[in-house]
Amino acid sequence: MGSSSGGRLLTPERSRIVGSPLKTKGFVTREKVTIPGLRARKGRGEKIAVVTAYDATMARLLDEAEVDVLMVGDSLGMLVQGWDSTLPVTIEQMIYHCQCVTRGRPRAHVVGDLPFLSYQVSEQEAVLSAGRLLKEGQAESVKLEGGRAVAPAVARIVAAGIPVMGHLGLTPQSVHAMGGFRVQARTESEADALLQDARALCEAGVYAIVLEGIPSDVARLVSESIEVPTIGIGAGPHTDGQVLVCYDLLGMYRGHTPKFVRRFAEMGDGVVDAARAYVNAVRDASFPAPEHGFAMRTGEALPEQDPEVKYGGRSAGETA
Repeated sequence: MGSSSGGRLLTPERSRIVGSPLKTKGFVTREKVTIPGLRARKGRGEKIAVVTAYDATMARLLDEAEVDVLMVGDSLGMLVQGWDSTLPVTIEQMIYHCQCVTRGRPRAHVVGDLPFLSYQVSEQEAVLSAGRLLKEGQAESVKLEGGRAVAPAVARIVAAGIPVMGHLGLTPQSVHAMGGFRVQARTESEADALLQDARALCEAGVYAIVLEGIPSDVARLVSESIEVPTIGIGAGPHTDGQVLVCYDLLGMYRGHTPKFVRRFAEMGDGVVDAARAYVNAVRDASFPAPEHGFAMRTGEALPEQDPEVKYGGRSAGETA
């Protein structure tokens, strides 16, 4: 998207501007979204918009829409790779997709998921995995699932200078332990346990926590009880921000749509319609048209053709 200067991104002037624009030779600057800036929004009551992204094209489009955080989620295991859970995703695959998203130097903050078994085995391995997402994947922070059980690993990662986002409630990497993708914290004791997990993560140094698949009142309690922003997905309107999967909000996913998803467009239908129109145009030879082709240089001629050989049609000697 351009070069960076003094922590500010240079982007084409057609892009919308956040903050005060500074024009420089046909470019304008946009403030980079940072972790201190995200934390400050909680005190000001400004909501945070987060969307998943897995590739460069989607990342550029979402960044142009002024999404605050691009989340490279291990949900790619289900949405990109076609698995029925996030468990098969590897750290190498997460690094690859983080690279795809960050190559465009987005204005948005980029957080990458630590996949299953990349941080649970030991605190040392957790630090190494997190470091790889930043060093090799160029992510700007990492996200991991769990509460008090992973708090020591979170503290070690933070101590290494790597920002961490937590994730509580419906944690997809624990799908089998939960008995499926089920709403969590629906009893008083479960809600209290989740609150204690959130406090433990805050003490360990997280800068934000995703709350997924929990009752709205529980999400409000947690959000009002901790100092860091909460990002909800299926957690009601009282969190400090929201996250949705890009394919869900665009209406591109053909599988089950969760109750909490709002489809802001039906681009899946648009993709099918456009592809069908392309197929028809190829088959009826209306594409490519002359304006889609190229001509030889002026004064140049085609080489002579063997009159006895003409594939795809009649030979020169044939008559109709």
